[in-house]
Amino acid sequence: MTYLAKPKLHHPTLQRNALGFTRRDYEGKISTLCAGCGHDSISAALVQACWELDIEPHRVAKLSGIGCSSKTPDYFLGASHGFNTVHGRMPSVATGANLANRELLYLGVSGDGDSASIGLGQFAHAMRRGVNLTYIVENNGVYGLTKGQFSATADQGSKSKKGVVNTDSAIDLVALALQLGASYVARSFSGDKEQLIPLIKGAMRHHGAALIDVISPCVAFNNHAGSTKSYDYVRAHNEAVNRLDFMPSRDAIQLMYAPGEVIEVQQHDGSVLRLRKLAAGYDAGDRLAAMSHIATHESRGEILTGLLYVNASAQDLHEHLNTVDEPLNRLGDAQLCPGSAALAAINAELA
Repeated sequence: MTYLAKPKLHHPTLQRNALGFTRRDYEGKISTLCAGCGHDSISAALVQACWELDIEPHRVAKLSGIGCSSKTPDYFLGASHGFNTVHGRMPSVATGANLANRELLYLGVSGDGDSASIGLGQFAHAMRRGVNLTYIVENNGVYGLTKGQFSATADQGSKSKKGVVNTDSAIDLVALALQLGASYVARSFSGDKEQLIPLIKGAMRHHGAALIDVISPCVAFNNHAGSTKSYDYVRAHNEAVNRLDFMPSRDAIQLMYAPGEVIEVQQHDGSVLRLRKLAAGYDAGDRLAAMSHIATHESRGEILTGLLYVNASAQDLHEHLNTVDEPLNRLGDAQLCPGSAALAAINAELA
């Protein structure tokens, strides 16, 4: 089998961002996923978001586990760092990498099987520890690589392609992330780039644990009548809590929004996340209200999408551990191993 390679030459008229990069510079290899897979739409949204944010590709570290979703980092940001871990272990590898070098932007891509089954414990600890990580779950409700068995996020009562009904309760990673203390929690749909791209941009500029659960229909095994992860079902049951625009701090177009229509969330780096409210009374800064709102709409068979919760003053793992500002991978032996005298002083403090 042969695959066509992307041309290396770019058309000279392609639009460039502030760094001089075209959108093509943020792409990766040609996808080998099924035609129409929602995961490819997520990859395209990531490419667009990083291009619009003027992110230098070499400053991004992509990490993934095992599954169709974990193949996708090969399809975007080809010039960035990448590490494909074993099944379900992406969060712990991301945690270690982040502790070693806090200056990189960490982007974890996982799936519902990778995060909600074998990796559920790893997912939980990354959220509660506040690892500075954009954690994207490409959620299709099935194990696509092993022919479509239900995953842990499949809704109770949904049907498989063969007509089998799922009797197990679903794990809602969004609700779990809220309970565990994640400071940026969102849900979106792979077929809605207008919503997904600003959510990714906001997550990548957020300081702390950021989760985006993206419903991404599996065209081979979970895009049929009876599935609650299909294109038709999500479009028919999608309830967006807000409309999103992400404006970097250098962008001066604030005045286009009328007073009262915008919630401004100041991020640590000075960038601003602006939410144009569409759902009456919804407050993205209230964690308990977000959990209640999700449960209420779930009971109605509705899928709540948008930015569900954000804490702009959140601290990350480095602040929790009080680590030094200098990345640990740059410290020398004298700083990392100061000797027996330093150890004796520490022991004396604990006596």
